[in-house]
Amino acid sequence: MLKLKSVLYLLMTMLVITLSDCASDVYNPDVCFQENVLPIFVSNCAMSGCHNSIDKEEGYDLTSYEGIMKGVVANHPSRSEVYIVISGNNPSMPAQNYPKLSNKEVSYIKLWINMGAKNTSNCSSCDTMSFTYSGSVKPLITSWCVGCHSSASPGGGYNLSNYSGVAAVVATGQFLGSIQHTSSFSAMPKNTSKLSDCDIKVIEKWIAAGYLDN
Repeated sequence: MLKLKSVLYLLMTMLVITLSDCASDVYNPDVCFQENVLPIFVSNCAMSGCHNSIDKEEGYDLTSYEGIMKGVVANHPSRSEVYIVISGNNPSMPAQNYPKLSNKEVSYIKLWINMGAKNTSNCSSCDTMSFTYSGSVKPLITSWCVGCHSSASPGGGYNLSNYSGVAAVVATGQFLGSIQHTSSFSAMPKNTSKLSDCDIKVIEKWIAAGYLDN
């Protein structure tokens, strides 16, 4: 009888651990590389002196699918270097001076690797008829820009983690020129290809409408 209780206790403990692990991955399992995963690496790992196409710190260029895959074992997050360094209670990346990734961002990368780490794109539709700040523009800026331009790490002196910071840059004309990769502006996101035409169109329409905090 004692042995049976011990077995039952062990099974219940394993079930609790399993459910706990699952609870940490509650985000959308339909993760798309180009829209959900690549922006995390570009915004948080490809700063000057880090893992971009120029500096290639420790041999990694994390601004492209091919470069990211150098640290990925498809279907195996626990064997993938790019996941190992960002996960756990005390992740070693991003570097100490930069904010750590959110639980959601870590989960996106883990789920993408579990799904086979494919170079997927256009997983979700882009609607140019919807161009509010909170619904369309802010999510794009959060994904692609805030890693380098936050209150903790205001690259170039720009903090794009809040509306007032975004509006201030938009007012100068620099924001639009940078995301359009206009020759006289510093191309953003840095060291990678520009946003999709649809995403740029959404931001253009929001700015043309007065770039409201809506």
